[in-house]
Amino acid sequence: MSAQRIGWHDYFMNIARQAATRSTCDRKNVGAVIVRDRTILSTGYNGSIRGTPHCDEVGHLMEGGHCIATIHAETNAILQAAKNGINISHAEIYTTASPCWNCFKMLVNAGIQRIYYGEFYRDKRSLEVARGLGIELVGLLGDDRTEPDQGKKGDSHEG
Repeated sequence: MSAQRIGWHDYFMNIARQAATRSTCDRKNVGAVIVRDRTILSTGYNGSIRGTPHCDEVGHLMEGGHCIATIHAETNAILQAAKNGINISHAEIYTTASPCWNCFKMLVNAGIQRIYYGEFYRDKRSLEVARGLGIELVGLLGDDRTEPDQGKKGDSHEG
C-alpha cells in the first residue's frame, strides 16, 4: 500500500518553502512559486541584487525598519519569468508569506489571479484591494483549504 499523495496546495507550498531556503536575507526567509495549470512557471526567494554582497554576509541595509537591500521572493519570481520570456498572465502564486504592498501591486499588474500564502505578513491593504479587483488572496494555514480547480468538471486526472 502506497502513501497518500499530497494535494496540489501542499505540493506547491512545499516547493515555495524549499525556495525560501535559498534566501540570503536572514531577517525573513521567503520563497515563491508561480504556477499555471498545475505547472511551475517560475520560482523566487528573497535576496540581494545579483553581484552584490548578501545580507547574511555583510549585514542589512535598514530603512524604516526594513532591509532595503533585499529583493522580495515574489518580485524575484516575476523577474525570473520575465528574464526567461515566460508569460505569467492568469497564473497564481504560492508564497510562504503574504506579499507586502509593493509585491502585491507587482503581482496584480503582472496578471496573477490568485495568491496563496502561508503566514500573513504585515500589510492588510492588499486584502481590501484584492477583493475590489477580483484577485483571490488565500491563506493556506488552517482547515478551510480547497484544492485548485484547474481541470474540466468531472476531470479526475491527477497528473
